[in-house]
Amino acid sequence: MSDLPRKAVTRTAKLAALPLGIAGRATWGFGKRIVGESAELVGRELQQRTAEQLFKVLGELKGGAMKFGQALSVFESALPEEVAGPYRAALTKLQEAAPPMPTRTVHAVLEERLGEGWHELFLEFEDKPAAAASIGQVHRGVWHDGREVAVKVQYPGAGEALLSDLNQLSRFSRLLGPLIPGMDIKPLIAELKDRVSEELDYGLEAQAQQAHADEFEDDPDVVVPQVVHQSDQVLVTEWIDGVPLSEIISDGTQEQRDRAGQLLARFLFSGPARTGLLHADPHPGNFRLLPGGPEGEDDWRLGVLDFGTVDRLPGGLPATIGESLRMTLDGEAEAVYELLCAEGFVKETMELDPDAVLDYLLPIIEPAQVDEFTFTRGWMRSQAGRVADPRSPAYQLGKQLNLPPSYLLIHRVTLSTIGVLCQLGAAVRLREELEEWLPGFVPEDPVDGDEAAEA
Repeated sequence: MSDLPRKAVTRTAKLAALPLGIAGRATWGFGKRIVGESAELVGRELQQRTAEQLFKVLGELKGGAMKFGQALSVFESALPEEVAGPYRAALTKLQEAAPPMPTRTVHAVLEERLGEGWHELFLEFEDKPAAAASIGQVHRGVWHDGREVAVKVQYPGAGEALLSDLNQLSRFSRLLGPLIPGMDIKPLIAELKDRVSEELDYGLEAQAQQAHADEFEDDPDVVVPQVVHQSDQVLVTEWIDGVPLSEIISDGTQEQRDRAGQLLARFLFSGPARTGLLHADPHPGNFRLLPGGPEGEDDWRLGVLDFGTVDRLPGGLPATIGESLRMTLDGEAEAVYELLCAEGFVKETMELDPDAVLDYLLPIIEPAQVDEFTFTRGWMRSQAGRVADPRSPAYQLGKQLNLPPSYLLIHRVTLSTIGVLCQLGAAVRLREELEEWLPGFVPEDPVDGDEAAEA
């Protein structure tokens, strides 16, 4: 059996089964209601069965289908509880696990990419994978110099599979929409397609990871594994232990949740300022909590994995984001509107009421208005409901706003990170991180401004 179904007809058939299966289960549910079972009970069972099939198909296919599932899983906080509940466990599984490829295939890739004597590079190599992701899986080993390492091996044919899946899912986006109310699927899939070639290039990933590892080498809060070796389709990095964030979400203490949330926010905003790169795949499978933070062994650090998708921001996050956020908090409706127009968030053909734009933005940035904010699924759902309800003024105004391409990935990463913070239920001092790391959020010193004006 092929480790990664590559034939377009095979993968298309599996993906096509998703909407057909949903329709079939809807008919089954209707039949059960005819014989007297309550709509609520049938509805819950229907959602559970759909969730199970969704995970099974996306997990088996790996590639773009699984990537799509992982992207959805960080947004589950925004779904109504009656919809999110049955899907949560299935979607969260996609953040940590997928069926492994056969050992013989792993060995064949290693032999092809590292040479016939690849075994000599390792003192130990575990054939059973430690983790699986959308385009590759990770094996634990010991490098010839004694370092524990993670060996990431790319699935053969991953490139074709990714593009095939995402093209197919794009065709089904209208049918998949009801699975996740309030989310526009097509732009999400289009944006994932734009990142495919970068993620397949382990050379680019190694560069991005090493840049972070160098910058955060002595950091008390964040740990990034060093790159040990890289070749086409194989990436070897230092191994880090720790508790996956998905486990913190399901079973962590409130102290762990708060610490993980604070460090996640810190990494999101400090990374671009310190490395010129934005880690653009913030799902829980890519983060660990490690003991040994600034307060000792009982404190925690954040381990960060998988730098396959990054946004290159040489000057850090755009100052426009910080400036517009600050002016919105200060209630400067006209100034915010002018800035949004200048940056292309409002098309030239549109004319909007600046006060209405301010009213649209203020609830979204509530976490930055206070010293500490507790992120919850309820808050996320209320925001999603407000902007996704066709009857609401926020929905009508949101339809008229535009997201410039240069901000697309930043927007998705920020939304995804907020989604993870809501899954954690973390109390986070977000404003503190914005003041420290976000350009433009803290106004320039008036003295500097006067001197600049005189010059």
